[in-house]
Amino acid sequence: MQNSLRQFKAGIFRALAHPSRIAIIELLRDEGEIPVSKLYARLELEQANASQHLAVLRSKHLVIARRSGNQVLYSLRDRILGTVLDLMREYFHAHLEESLSLLEDLRTDVPKKRKTP
Repeated sequence: MQNSLRQFKAGIFRALAHPSRIAIIELLRDEGEIPVSKLYARLELEQANASQHLAVLRSKHLVIARRSGNQVLYSLRDRILGTVLDLMREYFHAHLEESLSLLEDLRTDVPKKRKTP
């Protein structure tokens, strides 16, 4: 059971392993259900490229597509995925601040070069 859960998690992270797919998830988190044409335009993606990314997200059941007349509308299957991305942003900021602090410490510890006569 534990290995199956790890495989499931790995599959989700593989599906999210592209900046454009993360951008799609973030847009759907922020906007809710939107037409696919708006998704292309907002993210400045080529239609073919966006379609490939959406196919990956659909295959892992992260997004849902529904037809309304001649439009296809996309939404997140579960809003908790947006929360996961928010947590990743918090993780990034926490470690970025730590790295910047270490860099500042290194700068102050480096002796200044002396000019040679």
